[in-house]
Amino acid sequence: MKYVLVALGVVVGLILLVLAIGWSLPVAHTASAEKKYRASPQQIFEVINDVEAFPAWRSSVERVEMLPEQNGRRRFRELGKDGAILFEVESVDEPRRLVTRIADRSLPFGGKWTYEIIPGGDSTTLRIAEDGEVYNPVFRFVSRFVMGHTATMNTYLGELSKRLQWGKPAGRPDSAA
Repeated sequence: MKYVLVALGVVVGLILLVLAIGWSLPVAHTASAEKKYRASPQQIFEVINDVEAFPAWRSSVERVEMLPEQNGRRRFRELGKDGAILFEVESVDEPRRLVTRIADRSLPFGGKWTYEIIPGGDSTTLRIAEDGEVYNPVFRFVSRFVMGHTATMNTYLGELSKRLQWGKPAGRPDSAA
């Protein structure tokens, strides 16, 4: 019985420690990640702006629902491993820049992502800047110390690399045809 109480005390202590650290972290954070591709700025822009095709190349997205514009902004809902997330496109400067934001205030997180497409001779760099917010202290702890703020962006950049290897943006890999 003594060992059970000690184990229970350790678990409760760890939970309280995670909460205390999470509460001490700021709600807002900034992070960025980038990758070079052997593709034109236009090719990259077409792929990242074609949200309806996300399920074909983004492992975390099972489907996308296009929604009516609101206040002149394109809106869509991604459904996948993270549940349903409503996004809106804040601004578009084809083929240089795309800015999206989570438009659902009921989630435990939110933020804005700026996709900057930078030409560089025979390659193009895609830089993603995240201005994120994590409202739940446990999620803040996990986001900062377990996953890392750049984990999702790095996955996105890696999957984009594979997508661009398929060829033209409207294409699919031969094995999927």
